[in-house]
Amino acid sequence: MTPRWSTVVVAACLALPVAGVAQQAAPQPEVGPKVGEMAPDFEFTGITRYGKLAHASRLSHFRGQTVVLAFFPKARTRG
Repeated sequence: MTPRWSTVVVAACLALPVAGVAQQAAPQPEVGPKVGEMAPDFEFTGITRYGKLAHASRLSHFRGQTVVLAFFPKARTRG
């Protein structure tokens, strides 16, 4: 006795989602500090609307103050 096409199609439809669940990747570990943790100290050169600052600063110099970092990859470049 040969299986009917409808039986084969139903079996395939039930098997595919189960196979997909088995192949899901494990979640990736988080990289970097978590929200609320202290940021690592680093050195940076500041830029204002008047140009580049003469001396580099460290994040630790601003401890206890609110610091906002803005990144503009093509600002002040030939781009």
